[in-house]
Amino acid sequence: MKKIEEWAQIYLPVSDMAVILDVPPETLREDIRDKTSPAYKAYHRGKVLSKVQLRTQEMKLARIGSPLALDNTRKNLLDMEDDE
Repeated sequence: MKKIEEWAQIYLPVSDMAVILDVPPETLREDIRDKTSPAYKAYHRGKVLSKVQLRTQEMKLARIGSPLALDNTRKNLLDMEDDE
């Protein structure tokens, strides 16, 4: 599960993960879709950890005035508020 989390952090496609793990891609996809499986938790945790890093960096850029980062952080805020 640790490897799935690490690979999800670098956005490795599920089909590539399946090759490395020597399992059929559809089997891994099914595990990742099953919210009760360890693969689901590892995969999504990895993605979210990378998202945190990216958004942290984007916030730093927004604070120093990057127009694109400012726009993206505004969108992130709206997405956050929609999810509340």
